[in-house]
Amino acid sequence: MQPDGHLKGPLQASLMSALSELVWYVLLAAAASLFFSVAFRAAFRHRRILRRDPTARQVCREVACSFRSIAIFGLVTYLVVVAARAGWTCLYYRVGEYGWPWLVLSIGVMIVMHDTYFYWTHRLMHHRRLYRFFHHTHHLSTSPTPWAAYAFSPAEAFVQAGIGPLVVFSLPVHPVAFATFMVWQITFNVLGHCGYEIMPRWFLQTHAGSLLNTVTHHALHHEKFRANFGLYFNVWDRLMGTNHREYESRFVEAAGGRNPKAEIITKQL
Repeated sequence: MQPDGHLKGPLQASLMSALSELVWYVLLAAAASLFFSVAFRAAFRHRRILRRDPTARQVCREVACSFRSIAIFGLVTYLVVVAARAGWTCLYYRVGEYGWPWLVLSIGVMIVMHDTYFYWTHRLMHHRRLYRFFHHTHHLSTSPTPWAAYAFSPAEAFVQAGIGPLVVFSLPVHPVAFATFMVWQITFNVLGHCGYEIMPRWFLQTHAGSLLNTVTHHALHHEKFRANFGLYFNVWDRLMGTNHREYESRFVEAAGGRNPKAEIITKQL
């Protein structure tokens, strides 16, 4: 599909995309950090999933790695815009070409595509021959903060950015739909690394709880490494038998507020 006047130059588009992602990331990560670790630290202490608190040095490393990742995402966006200007992608710019129903539905399709892409690339990066080069940097945060969401090595940042080209080369997608998908994934990613269970204790007993992953799910991945590879949904982990055996009990412990060590610390605050 040939581009039209709605498509900006590659450099301008990539800079705007990187800046937009940076702003969203900083706003959401800072808000989550302030909410859980400052404003309501005592109130939510009983919902902390992992026992060890992150250090200031860890947070600084996560921020630096995240900013580097966003710069790499901007580079990938530049290459995608170059391809779009050449008419090689499936991007379209007039809603009427596919209609509003497809624009809305395409967001859901992108989320499902990303979940599948993430699960399998994530498992691959845990292979012993690939782990240190690709994924070790992210797992330096054994007790992650919201700033760990994008704390990748350069190699992993390129892998994570790969969902963008995969989408626009295979799926008719409007920039508004893609931007909405990006806001969704940043928000889910930041909350997934916040370290505090935000769902009620009964959540896993619902249909939504059997489908969606929780903060506990990903926190256990950072703690145990060899299970819980999914991102948004618990479908692939269930199908492939990679849910950690302690997932449900640890979720109940955090969501139900039964964390003895955390309670002792709370009393000392």
